[in-house]
Amino acid sequence: MTSLILIDLFLTFLKIGLVSFGGGYAMIPVIEAEVVNKHGWMTTQEFTDVIAVASMSPGPIATNSAIFVGYNTAGLAGAIISTSGSVLPSIIIILIIAMFFYQLHEHKLVKSAFYGLRPIITGLILYAAIRFAISNNIIGAISVHTITLFAIFSISLFALIRLKMNPILVIFFSGIAGIIFFT
Repeated sequence: MTSLILIDLFLTFLKIGLVSFGGGYAMIPVIEAEVVNKHGWMTTQEFTDVIAVASMSPGPIATNSAIFVGYNTAGLAGAIISTSGSVLPSIIIILIIAMFFYQLHEHKLVKSAFYGLRPIITGLILYAAIRFAISNNIIGAISVHTITLFAIFSISLFALIRLKMNPILVIFFSGIAGIIFFT
């Protein structure tokens, strides 16, 4: 049974790794669809917690998510297998691209393809943000809890965009606000 789970973890994260254009945040909906909806390895709330920790941890969020999901599902072996599946496509693709990049990076079709990918990456990131806002009750029925979450979100966004505050400080102060308001 465990070897089947390990194979499933590897193949799932290999597939995720193959379509990981635009970075980890753009891949959150894909990871969620596989981990929560298809395989049921986690609940939506558990997955939200994983993304929160993975985004605060050093390294790419998709890789960090693979580690957490793999570990949660099959222990250390699951973490290693999931991470291997997640990064293997990138390693292979980067090696292939590196061989041809300097010959092709100025080609009109290559530039056009990258321009075409930018809007969908932005859309995927926005979609993930909205899904997380809904699953964490930031968007939903109005209550004191929802208003407080939305206030923390709004102040954090303002601090990042207008005050150009360091994201680490914003994360720290948001955590402090969570302790104050939800303890």
